[in-house]
Amino acid sequence: MSLRFVGKDPESGDHGSPAVWVDEENKDLVIQGWKADDRTTGESAKNVPTPEHEAVIRVPNQMIPLLREALDVAELDWLCRPSPSRRDLGRPFGDARQLRR
Repeated sequence: MSLRFVGKDPESGDHGSPAVWVDEENKDLVIQGWKADDRTTGESAKNVPTPEHEAVIRVPNQMIPLLREALDVAELDWLCRPSPSRRDLGRPFGDARQLRR
């Protein structure tokens, strides 16, 4: 596995901090964040239960630009990847969510 580092919380200093990477192989986002407190976890569980193998994390708002950059990297790489089975070949560039059916 190869991760492309996009960035970390610019306000975190030199210690561990929320950060974001893009997996070079499958274009998944890998996010390090703060563990959500019990109140946040309880509130989020009202909509979606959290299985044992998952976690609720909190990413500070100052990281929004880094998340956008990571999404752009992943999306562009995904769109440029050759795929003969993709049904959208020849479609004009547009909303990538429509292309991922």
